[in-house]
Amino acid sequence: MNELTIHDWPLPYETRLSERSASTVDLVVIHCTELPDMAMAREFGERIRYEETQTGNSGHYYIDRDGRTARFVGDLRIAHHTFRYNPRSIGIELVNRGRYPHWGDSRHQAFTEPYPEAQIESLLALLQQLKRTLPHLTTIAGHDVLDQRKEPASDDPALLLPRRLDPGPMFPWERVVAGCGLRRLMGEPVD
Repeated sequence: MNELTIHDWPLPYETRLSERSASTVDLVVIHCTELPDMAMAREFGERIRYEETQTGNSGHYYIDRDGRTARFVGDLRIAHHTFRYNPRSIGIELVNRGRYPHWGDSRHQAFTEPYPEAQIESLLALLQQLKRTLPHLTTIAGHDVLDQRKEPASDDPALLLPRRLDPGPMFPWERVVAGCGLRRLMGEPVD
């Protein structure tokens, strides 16, 4: 597998995110943006959501459909991407529509966009690079198994829907786990 080219595109608030040592990172969390394109994902990541720190929600890496890879947050910064798992994890976002724009509508919960070959190849290359630079990296999980909170559906508040379903049923878990050498978490208690 060829070395992946990563384009550094730090978020404006990256230096305000807490620092950590490489030894604390043992987990990669796979997300899908649930947005139509990289531009929208970037705009979402730049939004300030936490007044006290002037930071927002973002993964570390974003991989577009054609395999182009951008780093929004450095590995030794704690990005806000997975409730309760941020201090120990790297977040990788794959550009994919997911349930966009009806995330909370109970009638539109299906994921129908496959992940292109170029995107999966770049993901595998990125995972190999991360394993070389983060010596304690051993596990991989989907956002869906780590954040199982529920919220009222936008079309019927009496229905509770999972907040996170990504990376969704179209994600090729078997291939990725076989190709990355990380153990897949299917959910675990938070330390």
